[in-house]
Amino acid sequence: MKLVSFRHAGNDSFGVVRDDRVVDLAPYASEVGSTLKEALARNSLAAIATIEREAKVDVGWSDIELLPVIPDPQKILCVGINYLSHLKETGRDTPDKPTIFTRFADSQTAHNAAIVRPAASEKLDFEGELAVVIGRCARHVKAANALEYIAGYACYNDGSVRDWQRHASQLTPGKNFPRTGGFGPWLVTADEVGDPSTLSLTTRLNGEVVQQATTDDLIFDIPTLIEYISTFTELAPGDVIITGTTGGVGAYRQPPLWMKAGDVVEVEISKIGVLRNTVVDE
Repeated sequence: MKLVSFRHAGNDSFGVVRDDRVVDLAPYASEVGSTLKEALARNSLAAIATIEREAKVDVGWSDIELLPVIPDPQKILCVGINYLSHLKETGRDTPDKPTIFTRFADSQTAHNAAIVRPAASEKLDFEGELAVVIGRCARHVKAANALEYIAGYACYNDGSVRDWQRHASQLTPGKNFPRTGGFGPWLVTADEVGDPSTLSLTTRLNGEVVQQATTDDLIFDIPTLIEYISTFTELAPGDVIITGTTGGVGAYRQPPLWMKAGDVVEVEISKIGVLRNTVVDE
């Protein structure tokens, strides 16, 4: 299934994609939950699948405004320098442990919504990434069982304000400007994606390919990340792990390539879809 969070007729809701329409699950909130995060916490995916097959009423794709896949995750945990191709372009040594930093929920924006270049900087960079959405509580999970805790996957553009990111060794300022992280267009459930190590990822800026890789280039694969993260914190349904970007980011090009107002940036991942955002100035 493809699941989306959206706004329709002034109300926030979530639903399941049916071709070019969406089954609004608001009328079924008592059965499955009122948000996608709540639906995951209530283990409602099977019930949602049944509703989608039987529902007679849906809404047109053009009648809704998409929200970030999970608008209010309890945790957004991002992984830095996690593709060999990106490691190579940075000139760094191979890390022994994952580099983890956090995003705030209000730093996210939805598919077809604007990514905002902040007034404080012109160095806004693109980072196409695979997002993992957790489906059930996970603590002290072993890598061998880690995929069982995943609800699904989405595309992410982990937009980085590079000069603010490099003010100190901590990355937080450059990763949390409002609406710099694209998240969408939907969550594709894990059963449809299968093995997440065989996906292809492409980022395009104004139609030109700027990043291209397969997820088997990850230094720390998804099961390893879940084992590591669930050791120091409990992952909850709806939590998001942003697994890292590949080589080709704008900061390491000569000359550097920054996103600017009017640019269109797309992150495409096989079996998932295309996340598209237009850049605007704050």
